[in-house]
Amino acid sequence: MERSAGSSRRRRRSRPVLGGTMAVVAAAALTVTGLVSTAQAADVNNARNAGFESGLANWTCAGNSGAIVPSPVHGGTSALKATPAGQDNAKCSQAVKVKPNSTYTLSSWVQGGYAYLGVSGTGTTDVSTWSPGSATWTKLSTSFKTGANTTSVTVYTHGWYGQAAYLADDFEVTGPDGGGGEEPGPVVPATPGGLAAGATTTSSVSLSWNAVSGATGYTVYRDGTKATTSTGTSATVSGLTADTAYQFSVSATNAAGESVKSAAVSARTAKNGTGPVTTVPKHAVTGYWQNFNNGAAVQKLSDVPADYDIIAVSFADATATQGAVTFNLDTAGLNGYTDAQFRSDIKAKQAAGKNVIISIGGELGTVRVDSDASATAFSNSVYALMQDYGFNGVDIDLENGLNATYMTKALRQLSAKAGSGLVITMAPQTIDMQSTSGEYFKTALNVKDILTVVNMQYYNSGSMLGCDGKVYSQGSVDFLTALACIQLEGGLDPSQVGIGVPASTRGAGSGYVSPSIVNAALDCLAKGTNCGSFKPSKTYPSLRGAMTWSTNWDATAGFAWSKAVGPHVRSLP
Repeated sequence: MERSAGSSRRRRRSRPVLGGTMAVVAAAALTVTGLVSTAQAADVNNARNAGFESGLANWTCAGNSGAIVPSPVHGGTSALKATPAGQDNAKCSQAVKVKPNSTYTLSSWVQGGYAYLGVSGTGTTDVSTWSPGSATWTKLSTSFKTGANTTSVTVYTHGWYGQAAYLADDFEVTGPDGGGGEEPGPVVPATPGGLAAGATTTSSVSLSWNAVSGATGYTVYRDGTKATTSTGTSATVSGLTADTAYQFSVSATNAAGESVKSAAVSARTAKNGTGPVTTVPKHAVTGYWQNFNNGAAVQKLSDVPADYDIIAVSFADATATQGAVTFNLDTAGLNGYTDAQFRSDIKAKQAAGKNVIISIGGELGTVRVDSDASATAFSNSVYALMQDYGFNGVDIDLENGLNATYMTKALRQLSAKAGSGLVITMAPQTIDMQSTSGEYFKTALNVKDILTVVNMQYYNSGSMLGCDGKVYSQGSVDFLTALACIQLEGGLDPSQVGIGVPASTRGAGSGYVSPSIVNAALDCLAKGTNCGSFKPSKTYPSLRGAMTWSTNWDATAGFAWSKAVGPHVRSLP
């Protein structure tokens, strides 16, 4: 989902072949001439602040496109995240001192969208390499030789126009010392301060503490015994007994060793109890409520019309623990909307028969679940939010990659904790649901027995294949029906399929359709009427309904979308 008005997240530009070809030719030439060599004992890493532990010191990022994030990181406690926008490819660079007539190895670890690594000003052949994007950390590496008069080069990384943000960490420019010298090794870090207990469930306690300079990780102790580790400044200790008091402490670690443990804090797990019991209507309307101000009408939950049956609170925030999430109400951005009001409004909506769920991801989301540990962290933290705020379930809106194996594990674990009342929705992009072999589609099928609805985003897409193998352009009845057919015939129950569209022309970069087209598509799929040129081979009367981004953009347009689509969804057979 989009945080910025009218932006397009999936705009593509053709990538020039020349740069990649030249990089290959250059790399081949280096190999042939013997310039690629093994680093000698005297070689050092000439890059400064190579792991971004000192923020953006020594680095320059075009157009303020780069930022430091605590997670995910390859090493240490920080990494670079740079986001291409418009004609800016989010280039970040550093001037590095080198020796003339010397060979250097340039490398970096990258993750996310398209990522390029290169060097210029070598005095010989400038080289580069790239990755087409990866959900896990991938190492890029190349070599270069300096010219007879070269004492400084510029190393850089950048993404690609219109593509997702990329992450970079742990740069190396390995070779003879150019005069900058290698940065000193670590010393044992100081003891963390500020340890505090946060949200608790019947089986877990969330903890946070202050960052320690030079630390690359932290160890959490429960009653004096090691309980878990973290690369950031928070962690959730799980596997605890309900209504029981525990003592927790934390230490900081790095390559030099482990600090003294912090002073202990006490926390008691929650008593056994049940969360809110809900029922989603046979035909339902889902709307995303914005916990931020991006130019759309600012709303309280109480401002969301009754036409919405499922309200997805957008969005949860990633924590320093991979897979774990938390929620921070944007009180300042929402005109002073308080936490107490928010919690009260959740209960009021539920009393009116509505479901309020927490959405994970969005356009700028960085939550990553690709291991057993992160799957457990995800399920524990989402369940903790459900216990704390009373959310009825979770929405999966991860737009920067999803691992079916571990997201399935995470949702299964969450279901085991929350029980049969759990609401699970998904909002994949069109490309994610073109084939049952896609990670999103596989996840939906894997959790079909506990899945509520998949509301695919039929916008910011461009042309896509329908279930009949023909190409359809977004913005038409045929686009909605022919693509929905893939899910309906690919294994999902009709009750698990919804049509997701923008509430107004300002709600997305492209793909807006009027409410009348949405209603026509619903009729076509559910009743076989009002179809375009594509008509499905059968009807799906139990089709779940529709979704929109967002209730705020709907409000901005005078609620034209919900006033038209809401009653129509309820009138379906």
